Amino acid sequence: MRKDLGVKPAVYPMPVLMIATYDENGVVDVMNAAWGMICDMDKITLSLTETHKTVKNIKLNKAFTVSLADVKNVKEADFFGIASGNTMADKFERSGLTATKSERVNAPIIEEFPITMECELAEIIDTDNVYSIIGKIVNVSAHEEVLDEKDRIDIEKAGVLMFDQFRAGYYVTGEKVGQAWNSGKELM
Repeated sequence: MRKDLGVKPAVYPMPVLMIATYDENGVVDVMNAAWGMICDMDKITLSLTETHKTVKNIKLNKAFTVSLADVKNVKEADFFGIASGNTMADKFERSGLTATKSERVNAPIIEEFPITMECELAEIIDTDNVYSIIGKIVNVSAHEEVLDEKDRIDIEKAGVLMFDQFRAGYYVTGEKVGQAWNSGKELM
């Protein structure tokens, strides 16, 4: 039997995305954002609040990076979600992580996170119902230890975090249970 739960953001899993930018002084800022997704083969959309320092930085530099947080860095990833760059000037410094400048966009790559998308600002959508940043992915880089023998990202090796909005928990990607575009063929 079903039970009504009311209005909730009932999508699981949500990615744990680390959005990294530079501010007007070249200081690294990183925020944790779960409300983002791929929206085309070379685009990502981030549904953010316009008041975030990260959004101001994206508008300024027209660039950002998006990294997938991993289990090795769960403490730092969560910190980037609870501390605000608007009120904590040394937020990134406190994390103890390492940033290097992307060679493709004016944004930092956080070295400890295993998978990073380097993005140019493509569009901002601002309506009564949504504020979204659309980024054009110009490159993806990954730690070699999370790649398979064909240099494809092996999500089981990456230990990528997922966010559970129902109980506010972080989980790790798990075992493969089916093959996309194949598991349902017998029903065709």
